Amino acid sequence: MSSGIRKAAVAGSFYPDSCRELKAYFQEFNRAFDKISIKKEILSIRPKAIIVPHAGYIYSGFTANFAYRFLKNAKPKRIIVIGPSHHHYFKGISASYFESYETPCGNIEIDSPYLFALAKKFNIGFEAKAHEKEHSTEVQMPFIKYYFPRTKVIELVYGDISALKLTQIITALLHNPDNAVVISSDLSHFYPLKKAEAMDKHCLRAVANLDLNELKHCEACGITGIEAMLLAAKRLNLSSKLLDYRTSEKSTHDKRSVVGYMSAMFY
Repeated sequence: MSSGIRKAAVAGSFYPDSCRELKAYFQEFNRAFDKISIKKEILSIRPKAIIVPHAGYIYSGFTANFAYRFLKNAKPKRIIVIGPSHHHYFKGISASYFESYETPCGNIEIDSPYLFALAKKFNIGFEAKAHEKEHSTEVQMPFIKYYFPRTKVIELVYGDISALKLTQIITALLHNPDNAVVISSDLSHFYPLKKAEAMDKHCLRAVANLDLNELKHCEACGITGIEAMLLAAKRLNLSSKLLDYRTSEKSTHDKRSVVGYMSAMFY
């Protein structure tokens, strides 16, 4: 059990450590978003969950922002951010038992009473090392602070866990209309551009069609979270829509070794 503030670990590297610079990023992402022709009926969708990437903002920030622009329509009272552990191996899933989460634009309150009830129901523990430097969840927090300044959060980091177990948690979360779920995952890593795009197509088709067989051919660091989200969507009769896909080549212009990024929504 912990308390206090979960300090920002990757501010200044994955995203700016200045609130002014951070807001400039979001403004630039939104200028680009507003130039895209999107049907009115699509723009009015209020998603219950999104999938977003978690690289540095110069690489995947626009792709993530695309999904948060839609999630803003939902006006959730509570956002649950779920990501894979990159630095610490453990079995199961861990909840961030802090009081608040630090961002350059101010702290976000963690909904402790709801978290404690969720942890009790699903036997969720606390692995401190899983949270200290985890970027897959941290990079979501500045978006949440910007678009949902008064919304509370819960951070869940998973290790070695079955997709079915995670599906149970996500399904329970989405039964509550006050909740929105954010699933964090990048796609293929460090392949040449053409191969990466071919591999990532499996992920894109799987999400677009809620196709679990297609997902078997998808390579993603957060594959368990994606699979669990698709299973939950099928259980809850949710629709899915792909929002953006790109690779790091868009920013680096290096075709030899790229990382894939996708955003999607479920409604």
